[in-house]
Amino acid sequence: MTVRINPSILSADFVNLQRDVERIASADLVHVDVMDNHFVPNLTFGPQMVGRLQAIAPIPLDVHLMISDADRWAPGYAELGAFSVTFHAEAASDVVETARALRERGSRAGLAVKPGTAIEPYLELLPEFDQVLVMTVEPGFGGQSFMVETMPKLRTLREAVDRHGLDVWLQVDGGIALDTIGIAAEAGADTFVAGSAVYGRDSVEAAIAKLRAAAEAHTHGSPGRV
Repeated sequence: MTVRINPSILSADFVNLQRDVERIASADLVHVDVMDNHFVPNLTFGPQMVGRLQAIAPIPLDVHLMISDADRWAPGYAELGAFSVTFHAEAASDVVETARALRERGSRAGLAVKPGTAIEPYLELLPEFDQVLVMTVEPGFGGQSFMVETMPKLRTLREAVDRHGLDVWLQVDGGIALDTIGIAAEAGADTFVAGSAVYGRDSVEAAIAKLRAAAEAHTHGSPGRV
């Protein structure tokens, strides 16, 4: 299983954002949290900033939309050139139509679910998505503690993806650090968003390497599985 580390620039220095994006060139994707102060009680980036990040980032963008009315706004982020655009199931009226609109515009389509949202209604729709993001904290703020109670949901997804032979990345976001990434990897995650665990270290590159090694040691079905 391929492990991907996607540092969240929510933990970067916004005054020196280009510098901090360039510092994570050894990661897989730049995780960009778009918040609208409506779907979640925080406000971050919008299309203009994402467009600028797209122009200067050394690795592809993994855009996570924590915004209302995702059906309307998500396709615009794909048109900016984002490699992956993930929207919340709770913020879309037609998740399949929105996912197809993203794919038509050249982006990978991702579906995110909050900790309290059941995944079962979406299992039969998995072929419509390229990624499913299981939130391991409540969306809206960085620095929260990892919610281990979300792991059964992740295991359910991994079993469904493997059973049907699907190429769907399983991402986790929230509280991911050296002491939790193995738990998520063992449960089936292959794509990991980390904020303070990357940017809270003097050596960003070393932090990324350590997180990658910790995940690889516990990947679903690996000899190191706990």
